[in-house]
Order: sequence, then C-alpha cells, then structure tokens
Amino acid sequence: MAGRRRTRGRVARPVRLWRWFRVLPVAALVLTLAVCGTLATFSTTLLRPVFYPVEHAEAIVAASERHGVDPALTCAVIKCESSWDAEALSSAGAVGLMQLMPQTARDLAEMGLVDPGAYDPADLTNAETNIEYGCAYLGYLQGQLSSLDEIVAAYNAGLGSVQGWILSGGSIPDGIEYAETRAYLERVRLAYEGYQRSYPAGIAVAATA
Repeated sequence: MAGRRRTRGRVARPVRLWRWFRVLPVAALVLTLAVCGTLATFSTTLLRPVFYPVEHAEAIVAASERHGVDPALTCAVIKCESSWDAEALSSAGAVGLMQLMPQTARDLAEMGLVDPGAYDPADLTNAETNIEYGCAYLGYLQGQLSSLDEIVAAYNAGLGSVQGWILSGGSIPDGIEYAETRAYLERVRLAYEGYQRSYPAGIAVAATA
C-alpha cells in the first residue's frame, strides 16, 4: 500500500504542474486585458502628457481664440513642427515652436493680423510670440481655403502651392505633389485626433493639470 501511495504521489506532481502550465497563459491573457482596459479608461489623464503634451496652454488657448483656430490643431502643429522645442531652427530658417519663417511673421504683422508692438516678429524664439504668429497664419489660411486638409497642407507647402494644385483640377490630399507634404498632413491629422481625444474638455485643462 505504501508503494502505491508513493507511486500516486509521483504521478500527481506532473499532473498538477501541467495544470499550472495550462492556467498561466489564461492568467496572463486576463492580466493583459485588464491592463489594456485600465489604460484605455485612464489614457486621457495618464498617457496624454507622454504622447500628447501641452506647454504654454494659456498662450495657445488665447491666441487660438483670437484667430479662430482650434487649440487642438495648434497643439498638433507644434508637436509635428518642433516637438515643443521653442529653440528649434530648421535648415530653411523656420523658427520656434510652430516653425515660422521670419518673412511670414513680418507679412502677418504688415497685414494687421498681429500687433507687432505686442509681438515682435523678430522674436520668434519667444513661445508666446511664436504661438501668436502661428495661430494668425493658421487663421489666415482658414480664410483662404475650405478644408482642414487644405489648411494643414498649405501650412507646410505654402498657400500658393495648394491653390495651384486645386486650380489644376486636383484635390487635397490626392492632388498634393510633394511627398513631404503628404507625410506632414498625415502626421498632423493623427496628432490632431490624438489631442482632441486626449483633451475632450479642451486644451485649457492642461493649464491647471
């Protein structure tokens, strides 16, 4: 009898071990689903500073409102243009958060869209100044074009280019002739959707976060 008990004991251990191997993948799946569910539930509060950061929220909201621009779009452009680096300088000479060309800033001031006394067009590394001119430019493009895709494409390729593509029978984005602009438009679209999803109550909440 004792021998039989020992035999049973030896057989029982692998069976129990096999059961653990069967349970572990199920437990891992349940844990993964729980983590994913938690992240989905809290993504707007926990993950947005990582994937969709906002700096200078008050300046963004104020300038966007002055120029009739969605603050989420302003944030998307900043994210894609400079990754929130106020000192960014491109090889073409574009400056700051929204990567503005100095001549564009001067033109906007001359058109009366920005007060150069309050926002010096020569000081584009200043975050508030750069945001003001960037929003003014987006607002100006909105007045000249008819869709978000056209506006974003024009911010990258220039208003003349986009108008030329449209006049030649093309549409945006299908009529975009520059690969860089096509890629830029897609990146801004995704960022814009991300900011809208991450800040359903508006970008202003970032100022108090």
